[in-house]
Amino acid sequence: MSGPDKPKVLDEEWSDERVKSHLPSEPKEEGSDYSALLKAYRAMRADDFERFVGFFVEAGGDLNATDEAGKTFLDHVSQHRKGADYARALEQAGAKRSTVAEH
Repeated sequence: MSGPDKPKVLDEEWSDERVKSHLPSEPKEEGSDYSALLKAYRAMRADDFERFVGFFVEAGGDLNATDEAGKTFLDHVSQHRKGADYARALEQAGAKRSTVAEH
C-alpha cells in the first residue's frame, strides 16, 4: 500500500514467500484456482508470475481452471496487449486454451 508516508515501489522483485501468499488456501473452493491466477496476474510482474505458476502447479493448482463462461485463464491473458510473457509462462507449465468460441 502506498501513501504519503510510504512511497509506491515499482518493479520490485517479490520474495518466494510473498509470491506463495497468492496461492489458494485449503480447502479449495470452486473457482479458487482461476481466482488465484487472476489475482496473481494483476499483482505481479511477469517474472514473479512465472515463479508463482511453478508454485501453483507444485501445490496442485489447476492451470486449466475455467471462468463462468468456460474460458481458461490462458484465454483471458492471451487477449491482453501486455499478456504475452504471462501467457508464455502458463503455456510452458502446461496450460491450454479452451475450446469455447470467442463471442
